Amino acid sequence: MRLDKFLQVSRLVKRRTIANTLCSKGAVSVNGHVAKAGKMLVVGDVIRLSGPAPSAAEVHPADIGEVSESEYEILELPSGNVSRARAATLYRQLNP
Repeated sequence: MRLDKFLQVSRLVKRRTIANTLCSKGAVSVNGHVAKAGKMLVVGDVIRLSGPAPSAAEVHPADIGEVSESEYEILELPSGNVSRARAATLYRQLNP
């Protein structure tokens, strides 16, 4: 599954266009390397978001860098959209 699609399906970001913007600004890394939106993910990858926190995903992309980093480990890659309750089971937050 593509990085931008996973971020949207897992509800780490509100919309896929926001995920694309974060990736193009270099605010998303996978396993320690800056990643593009089309990066294919596998279970066990660690995603680091150094932009708006998931609850503040509607913050304007120009504000990236003013919010702390968050790390998530991928536990499952769904084949399509998932319910809100199931979305939280797709990843594990590594830093509280």
